[in-house]
Amino acid sequence: MKIAIIYNKDRSGVINKFGMQNKEKYNPKTVRLVEEALEQGGHNVAIIDGNMDVIQQLQDFMPRVMEGERMGMVFNMAYGIQGESRYTHLPAMLEMLGIPYVGSTPSGHALALDKIITKIIMQKNGIPTPGFWVFSKADEDMSGVEYPVIVKPKMEAVSYGLRIVDNETDLRDAVKFTTEEFKQQALVEQFIRGREFCVGLLGNNPPEAFPIIEIDLEGNPDAIQSVEDKKKKPREKICPAPISQELADKMVQYTIRAFNALQLRDFSRVDIRMDENENIYLLEINSMASLGRTGAYVNAAAVAGYDYNALINRILDVAAVRYFAGTTLIDKTGEIKGLSQKLPLPVRIRTYISSRKETIEKTLKEMVNTNTYVRNVDGVNHLGSIIKRELSPLGFEHQVYPQIEVGNILLLDNCSDKKYDILLLCHVDNSTTLAKREFFKATEQRIYGTGVWENIGGLAVMIGALQALRFVRMLRKLNIGILLTTDDTLQGRISQNLVQNKTRTAQYILGLKGGGLEGTVISSRSGAAVYSCSMSMKEKGHAEDVSRAVNILSKIVSNWTGMTNEAKGLVVVPTEMNLQSNIMGHYANADILLSIRFGDIEQMQQIDKKIRGSITAKDRKIIRFQIEGGIRRPPMNRNEAVSSLYETIKKIGHKLDIRVLEDHRWSSADICFAGSGKPMIDGMGPLGTRVRGRDEYILRHSLLERSALLALTLLEIGMEKN
Repeated sequence: MKIAIIYNKDRSGVINKFGMQNKEKYNPKTVRLVEEALEQGGHNVAIIDGNMDVIQQLQDFMPRVMEGERMGMVFNMAYGIQGESRYTHLPAMLEMLGIPYVGSTPSGHALALDKIITKIIMQKNGIPTPGFWVFSKADEDMSGVEYPVIVKPKMEAVSYGLRIVDNETDLRDAVKFTTEEFKQQALVEQFIRGREFCVGLLGNNPPEAFPIIEIDLEGNPDAIQSVEDKKKKPREKICPAPISQELADKMVQYTIRAFNALQLRDFSRVDIRMDENENIYLLEINSMASLGRTGAYVNAAAVAGYDYNALINRILDVAAVRYFAGTTLIDKTGEIKGLSQKLPLPVRIRTYISSRKETIEKTLKEMVNTNTYVRNVDGVNHLGSIIKRELSPLGFEHQVYPQIEVGNILLLDNCSDKKYDILLLCHVDNSTTLAKREFFKATEQRIYGTGVWENIGGLAVMIGALQALRFVRMLRKLNIGILLTTDDTLQGRISQNLVQNKTRTAQYILGLKGGGLEGTVISSRSGAAVYSCSMSMKEKGHAEDVSRAVNILSKIVSNWTGMTNEAKGLVVVPTEMNLQSNIMGHYANADILLSIRFGDIEQMQQIDKKIRGSITAKDRKIIRFQIEGGIRRPPMNRNEAVSSLYETIKKIGHKLDIRVLEDHRWSSADICFAGSGKPMIDGMGPLGTRVRGRDEYILRHSLLERSALLALTLLEIGMEKN
């Protein structure tokens, strides 16, 4: 299942800073632990920042159920950024978007976060809770307060702002601090001298209660847990608490009643004080119990038999059952069903790739920031050296095909007989000059930079996939070749024969160009033909000859574009036109660059004849016409072998909860030179696109997804021989 973990990282990701600012946040290390646990549970996981861009990030990552894909879920760890009822903000958006999520509803969070409402509901349901008063200002009448009392903000957690006072002067000072610092009412609650406990709940109808934890107050009945205690030096926790079974049962009974009365879901933690006469008082309920390893909830779960991974997957499980009424993923002992001590291969591969996210992105940045303009031979060769550096430790040797006009073509492989199970194809050059380069830039959901989608992202995916296969000790079982050309900008003019020769030795061919935003790979490509055409008046004549020459040119161009038939895969477009004419000077000349995309080689041969025969004998009396060029690359056609390989990749994607669709791309690529009948797929790189002519980007999460997809595809098709 696709799981998006959402937490609040970037507090500046808002339109305006307004209202109460949240002081509560998750440690990124804890978020990473949850990610690792879910990955080891077999899920496809992404971490998303819960700021104003969260909807776009979810659109990029989550499945499209209306298009037949399996439902994904959000593992909600977002405490909110600012404003009222901050726990409710993300669940409310998810309700609107139609995305299932772990945890309570907006209404449940709103009730539990407001300590005053919580206490009122407890009182109405016969659940014991300390007496209380509420103040909005420090100058209100406080004569009825019975001391000692504890003062706290009405809508905060983690013990923020707690003060114990025993006189009116200190009370007014505490209320003033709370209302000014937290911009909310002050809850003044009778302080219960005695012992402190926590009860963790997991599940629904009814929830499971973990063994009760006692917070070790070191025998001091007036002690409390401060925010400093919880964050810097947590107090010792005693579990199970040394109390009678009767008291334990009563605490659990009250806790479950409070959970139900507040309409909470999936998991929570209740804080309890017990006075010296063993009277029980529920203080508050945390609808988003902390999943930090040192927290009370995780400690109690461990005593209940859940290790950390099992606990996180069980929390997801109870939410999934609530939504889908499906089969649980966790058995009664807390073990993840279907997982032995040795995790399944896809899980190990995906977990390894995820753990190397920063390293993969660092390598990607280095490659993107290398100037690989086709004529910058040093830059192109430097990119090749980066790839050699990354693959040499994996057992890949390299062969250099020196070039003078462009950078050196590279062939890397891990087998001596040069007979490949799979040949990976990509190029290391691009057409962007240094003045127009876009350097590496990363946002929460996208990575920008020249070549990042076109080819360099695919190189990073390849490196990540091969490193993962070595990690699981499967790389040596595969014979893999990697051909990196340096003349894609020249449409393979130099490398054509080499590509043809090397693809003949491979069982499968995979191209590393970027995939489409909708999760597409490329099962067919158009062929490419390019013509350079020049026209000039034959000799200086009359003014009307200028008009006639321009008219002839216009008719020729019109005839060319009129041959376009998209249904038959044919598009004819002048990509550059430079016309200069002058009636007084009696001249007219033009240069035209004509680009053609076609799907059938025989059809293109007929088009070639028509283009070269565009000038009639009558026209030649007026103009001189010269045409050069022709077919640059043949088409890559979808055939039975391609279809079978696509279905294999699609099935692997389904297992990984990765969307895989097929697409035709009008542009040509090196893979078009591979012999017909070969099983080949292009577009195995990360998902992205090019916008505004030259800017391009990839979806950040797809860098890891496509690495896992490529690794398992290599394994699946490469192991067929065995």
